[in-house]
Amino acid sequence: MKKIPGLFSILLLLLLAATVSAATSTSTSDSASSASTDAAGLVTVSSVTMDPYVFYPFEEGTITVTLTNSGTSSVGLSDPDILSGNVHVMNKNSWSTTSFIGPGSNLSYSFLVKVDPPDGTYFPLFTVAAQNAGSIHHPFMIKVDATEIKAVVSETPDAFSPSAQETVNVTVINPRAGEIKNIQIIPVGKGIAVTPSTKYLSSLDAQSSVDVSFSVTAEEESDLTFQVIYDNGDTQHTTNVVLPIKFGTDKSAAVPTVNNIALTLSGSSYDVTGDITNTGISDANGLVVTVGSPAKGTGTYPEYAVGSLAADDSSSFEVTFTCTDLSSVPLVISWKDEDGDDYRITRILDLRTSPGSAGISSGNSSSSAAGSSGMIPQGGPPGMGTRTGSSSLFSGSRGTGISAFYPVIAGGIILVVGIVLWTKRKWLSAKLKKQ
Repeated sequence: MKKIPGLFSILLLLLLAATVSAATSTSTSDSASSASTDAAGLVTVSSVTMDPYVFYPFEEGTITVTLTNSGTSSVGLSDPDILSGNVHVMNKNSWSTTSFIGPGSNLSYSFLVKVDPPDGTYFPLFTVAAQNAGSIHHPFMIKVDATEIKAVVSETPDAFSPSAQETVNVTVINPRAGEIKNIQIIPVGKGIAVTPSTKYLSSLDAQSSVDVSFSVTAEEESDLTFQVIYDNGDTQHTTNVVLPIKFGTDKSAAVPTVNNIALTLSGSSYDVTGDITNTGISDANGLVVTVGSPAKGTGTYPEYAVGSLAADDSSSFEVTFTCTDLSSVPLVISWKDEDGDDYRITRILDLRTSPGSAGISSGNSSSSAAGSSGMIPQGGPPGMGTRTGSSSLFSGSRGTGISAFYPVIAGGIILVVGIVLWTKRKWLSAKLKKQ
């Protein structure tokens, strides 16, 4: 009977030991859980970036969320997601395992998303589970805007002319809140040559614009379309602007007008002379007169340099050439405007009259130019009337310049001599009798 109290004492000691052990275990577990919670609390979202910065409705893009661990322990993260009724994550299965973010380190999640309309500003919620410590949540802002990029033709000449090189400016305007990238401006038009054929811009900031210059040479009237292709994020978009090309006359252009054309034969070549007047508003610089095919410049003046011809000023010219067909001799006039752009017009001369006379055929004029002003319409400018000339003093044909008065002058001289002889007839008769 004395052994029973001893047995009870042993059982009591064992019970006390178990109680102490359980208390110690619980305390250790609570400490570990608290430590995990504290470590996860030091993991925060340091940045959220979007490409594009502003989405079009139904557009795909990328949202990148970066977390930073400012603690001293690694933290396991799993099941990242974006919660929103307008933003749909397309790559949710990309993170099937737990990722650990070390102390002082960063961890980024890139979500491929598609954004629904309507336009507006939304606040999706980023969430990620932290190991043994609940979840980390972070709201951010996303914008949806259907506003298109604008493209306008901001500068054109007063008028286009056949084969005339003109300057056209296209302005691209970005009214959106985010930049656009990889901008291409491609001009397309039938019978129209444009330089450069493509203009590339790497980016255009939000709420900004840029002017792009093109040189346009039209051979026929048509529509010139400027295609503006650009990227918003990784999605390509296109907008167009159309410029109708219509031929007309530039009111400020230089207008070389030719008259008083005369032709003489000199051996096996011809010599054509005339007057050239600038009846336009602008100066014609470096003006040169020559002939075109089938005629060929030769001799003393294969091409004649007039030089600078101011508005309302005139000058003479002389060109020597050979040609087997005088019915259509191209007279080529070239010059530069104040910007250094080249111009050229061609007038077709009909020189089928005898050597010493010339004319300009009607309705056969052609013109070509390169510059930033309009040209003279086909058919020839005012003042290019048909004239004939003569190398014979007493021929019956009408001449050009002073030669047109040779018959009158000769008749006047004969009349004066006759009058003098008539008034002096008695004196002359007496002289003759004395002899």
